[in-house]
Amino acid sequence: MQYHMGGGGASPPDTSKTTKLERYNSYIRRVNSTKLLQASSKLLFRVTLLVALVLIFFFTVNYPPLSGGADRHRIHSTNNFLSSAFYGGSTAAWEKQVRHSATPRRANGFSVLVTGAGGFVGSHCSLALKKRGDGVLGLDNFNSYYDPALKRSRQDLLTKHQIFIVEGDLNDAVLLNKLFDIVPFSHILHLAAQAGVRYAMQNPLSYVNSNIAGFVNLLEVAKAADPQPAIVWASSSSVYGLNTQVPFSENHRTDQPASLYAATKKAGEEIAHTYNHIYGLSLTGLRFFTVYGPWGRPDMAYFFFTKDILHGKGINVYVTQDEKEVARDFTYIDDIVKGCVGALDTAEKSTGKGGKKRAPAQLRVYNLGNTAPVTVGKLVGILESLLGTKAKKRVVKMPRNGDVPYTHANVSLAYKDFGYKPTTDLATGLRKFVKWYVSYYGIESRVKKENEPNTNNHTDD
Repeated sequence: MQYHMGGGGASPPDTSKTTKLERYNSYIRRVNSTKLLQASSKLLFRVTLLVALVLIFFFTVNYPPLSGGADRHRIHSTNNFLSSAFYGGSTAAWEKQVRHSATPRRANGFSVLVTGAGGFVGSHCSLALKKRGDGVLGLDNFNSYYDPALKRSRQDLLTKHQIFIVEGDLNDAVLLNKLFDIVPFSHILHLAAQAGVRYAMQNPLSYVNSNIAGFVNLLEVAKAADPQPAIVWASSSSVYGLNTQVPFSENHRTDQPASLYAATKKAGEEIAHTYNHIYGLSLTGLRFFTVYGPWGRPDMAYFFFTKDILHGKGINVYVTQDEKEVARDFTYIDDIVKGCVGALDTAEKSTGKGGKKRAPAQLRVYNLGNTAPVTVGKLVGILESLLGTKAKKRVVKMPRNGDVPYTHANVSLAYKDFGYKPTTDLATGLRKFVKWYVSYYGIESRVKKENEPNTNNHTDD
C-alpha cells in the first residue's frame, strides 16, 4: 500500500522516546534527592548528638553535685584535666609561669592570689607585694566596663616585674581549682568586683554575677583548699548608704544601702560572716573610701574631670537637693596599698580543714580612708590649678542614682590593729595623678612648673 502526501503536508514527530527519557531523568533526580536528604539527615543527627554529648559533659564537669570525699576528688581530677586542655596552650609552660609568679623570694614570704590584678588597686597592691619579696599571681577577666587597653597597660607593667596575670573569671570553678592545685596560696587578696554606683542602674545583673556569685565561688574553692588561705577582700564605704553619723565608723549601721552596688558589697560582708562561721575561713573586709591616683579608673570624677578640662568640655559639679556641696573622703592609692598590706600582714590563719571548721577564725572589717573630706568644688579647683586651665563648670543637683552626698572615714580601728595612717593630702595626690595622666596619654603637659615639687625624692607606683 502506498501513501501519497499532499503538497506541503508532514507526519507528526515521534515523541515517545523523548518522554521516556524525561521520565527516566526525573526518576533519577528523585532518587538522588532522596539519597541526599537521607545523608543530610544522618549527618545532622550525628552532629546534634555530638553537640548534646559535649554540652552534657561540659555542664556535668562545671556544675558537679555538691558532695564530699571521694566523689569531690574524682570531679576535681576531671576539672584538672579540662583546665590542662583549656588554659595556656602548653600546660607545662603555663603551670611553670603560675608557679614562678606565685613563689615568694623572701624568707616566710606570702604566696598571694590577687583577684582583679589588672585593676587599679589590684595592680598597685601586686607591685607592692612583689617588691617586698612575696609571691604574687594575678587573676583578671579584663572586661570592658572601662577601657580594657588601660588594664592591658597595667598588665604590661606587672609583667615587667615578673607578675603573671591569669586571664579568667571568678565564676570559673575549673580554673580556680586548677590554680589551687598548682599553688598552695597562703593568702587571697580579693579585689575583683563590678565597680561603680551609677552603672548598676544599667546592668544590675553584672553586680550580682561578680560581687556575689563570684565571691561565693571563690570562697567555695578556698574552703576546700588545703591549707585554707587567709582572705583579705574589698568591701566599700558605700555600705554606709544613708547613714548620717559622721565620721563613718565600723560599728555604724549599714542596713540602708543607697545603690545596688552598695547592697552587693553589704551582701559580701554577710557572706563572709557565714563562711567564717561555718568553714573557719579567716576573712578581713576593707571599706575603701574614694580611691584615686596614677593608673586610676576612668569612670571616677577626678579622672574624667581631668580629661574633659583638657579637652575644653563642660563638667557637671553636683550639689545636694538642698544645694549643699558634695564632699568625698578622697584616699590616695599609696595609702590604700599600705592598708591592704597591713591587713594581709595581720591576717591570722584560717582554721578549717577538709571543708570543716576546727576552731574559731578571725573575722574583721576596717575603714580605709583619708579622714579629711574635700568638696567636689575644691577638687575641681585643684585640677584647674594643676592643668593651667579653667573648667567649664555646670552646677547640677545630684540625681537620685545611688550616690551619697558625703563620706568621711574614721580609721582609728585600722590604725590600732595594723598602724594604718594616711599621709597624702588631695593636692599632693592629684599632682602625682596629673603627672601620670599627661605622660600616659601623651598630652603636652600644661601643669604649672611652679606647682611641681622636686620629684627626685619621690617615686610613683
